[in-house]
Amino acid sequence: MCKYLVPSSGMINILQPTTRCLCVCRIHQLRNYQASMEAAGLSVSFAGHRPLSRAQSSPASSSFPMVVQEPPAKPRFTTGLVYDSLMQKHQCMCGNTTSHPEHAGRIQSIWSRLQETGLRAHCECIRGRKASLEELQTVHSEAHVLLYGTNPLRQKLDCKTYMPTQAFKNMLPCGGIGVDSDTIWNEVHSSSAARLAVGSVVELVFKVASGELKNGFAVVRPPGHHAEESTPMGFCYFNSVAIAAKLLQQRLNVSKILIVDWDVHHGNGTQQAFYADPSVLYLSLHRYDDGNFFPGSGAPDEVGSGAGVGFNVNMAFTGGLEPPMGDAEYLTAFRTVVMPIANEFAPDMVLVSSGFDAVDGHAPPLGGYKLTAKCFSYLTRQLMGLAGGRLVLALEGGHDLTAICDASEACISALLGNEIDEHSMMSHIGFLRSSFEAYCAYFFFDLSVHATSALQNSQKNILACLLQN
Repeated sequence: MCKYLVPSSGMINILQPTTRCLCVCRIHQLRNYQASMEAAGLSVSFAGHRPLSRAQSSPASSSFPMVVQEPPAKPRFTTGLVYDSLMQKHQCMCGNTTSHPEHAGRIQSIWSRLQETGLRAHCECIRGRKASLEELQTVHSEAHVLLYGTNPLRQKLDCKTYMPTQAFKNMLPCGGIGVDSDTIWNEVHSSSAARLAVGSVVELVFKVASGELKNGFAVVRPPGHHAEESTPMGFCYFNSVAIAAKLLQQRLNVSKILIVDWDVHHGNGTQQAFYADPSVLYLSLHRYDDGNFFPGSGAPDEVGSGAGVGFNVNMAFTGGLEPPMGDAEYLTAFRTVVMPIANEFAPDMVLVSSGFDAVDGHAPPLGGYKLTAKCFSYLTRQLMGLAGGRLVLALEGGHDLTAICDASEACISALLGNEIDEHSMMSHIGFLRSSFEAYCAYFFFDLSVHATSALQNSQKNILACLLQN
């Protein structure tokens, strides 16, 4: 027969004061410890109860386990990266990526390259977000935003009478839907992906502008610089860089913004957004071919309007691909035209529509030029000398996977401050000594419209600079 030992009432009376005294002492110790930890800047909490559940109550715990919460780590003051795999879902409903040069593999390949090379580990990766409809309307019309920024399926469920799909008149040869022969539309995912691209660029730009990050690179899609106020085109729905610039003006009162666009195609949408705005200098280097290369805009005499005259600069290459433009032409254009104008403008923030379809590897319909990835690292390094280094590159075009991965790697390496072989880059300029006349036949610029005397002086010195180098 089992017997249970039961303490006598006298023993209980003796133990109770002792137990209470130990508990009081323990509580005082914990409070003193908590006070000392908080004085050191650390938050301490005591988990006195187990988590509640439907099947089990939470009895008091006599052990008072302590949880020391470290303060949240501040972001490193380094290069920021933003990327979200949800942007990969913007795909043609035909399911065949080989017939669509702007596809999910572009950003997926770049992100993988950054991981493989270790560059990603040296950067601060931030979380993207979807841009609000109000943010999109800083550049685009309300009708455009509602048409391409809201989910058509949700509108169907809400019994809306307006059906965005009715606006898509193009049935593509692949069987999918597009707003034109190039720009595909996915009824489920395109609106979210496009808004996520914009919001991600905006988040990164604001972190750099506020000094939280040193500079940044946005690995986003779909691209944006062709999207006009009420027209999507050229794979673009919303103009991410233009929207970021507008929000910098409105929310942070940034006075002067430089937008450099080195995509091989002219950024007609960005030019339209700031054509009359003297506080935004838009400067594009692109293949023009007398208006015969997509999108056909970007002539050298498109210089702005009203107060914005002189703050829209088109470095328009013409002459086709005989010969194709390469590092020498771009480096010289940067050294003798882009940087003198940019330094005179003295921007507070620099944004780059960073398309890489001028890199060697793109067929003539999509590019045809012969730039190297290393050239873009040098161009990036030059821009880092402006605006106190506040510089953000946002991916635009570029469809050869090797080319865009190489160029992205080169630009991010430059943003991180890694050394580049500037001597080999500058040696290309010597090529122009013997071919200056031929060069001028392919490259058009007209800076006489710039308002400031310094910019007019830089125009007078351009030919002299070209001949000296």
